[in-house]
Amino acid sequence: MSIPDQEPAPISAELAARCATIELLAVDVDGVLTDGCIVVDDHGVESKHFYVRDGLGFALWRRAGKRSAIVSGRSAEVVNRRAAELKIDHVAQGINDKASALRALLVEFGLNASQVCYVGDDLIDLPALGVVGLAACPADAVAEVRRASHLTTRSIGGRGVVREVVEVVMKAQGLWHAACEGYRVPAV
Repeated sequence: MSIPDQEPAPISAELAARCATIELLAVDVDGVLTDGCIVVDDHGVESKHFYVRDGLGFALWRRAGKRSAIVSGRSAEVVNRRAAELKIDHVAQGINDKASALRALLVEFGLNASQVCYVGDDLIDLPALGVVGLAACPADAVAEVRRASHLTTRSIGGRGVVREVVEVVMKAQGLWHAACEGYRVPAV
């Protein structure tokens, strides 16, 4: 498990170049925004635990004028609710072919593949990771996904993965300092 407050790992020149063009952040849900556990109550209602720092990561991303999307293999109403709270631009659930879903987003948003970061954690995400400019995953992603990713976070799924990816990309783009304005401790 990662220490939630630790700094993201330093990035290479190659990773910085990949980050420089990112305009759309697309993420899986289970194993990225959550720890991958699914809670189902006696009435069949599914719930998930979301990490608040990931929510702030999406807010900082949006504040920088960037777009975001969820592309999930499962479907759950709680995901729609969380996405609405976070003002995520596009939500696609029940998607088995995530690469095709991402290609459709490229057309919808008028982007090319080099402008998209996708964050996934399991085998279903491998094709999607192969069609974007920046492939990212949590520290506890399966080995095949870690090997296919340009960026593996120090955070594990459900514990700040999105926040860490946003910070890495925005720092590489020179946007982090401005995005954090208003959150700084005033000088005494």
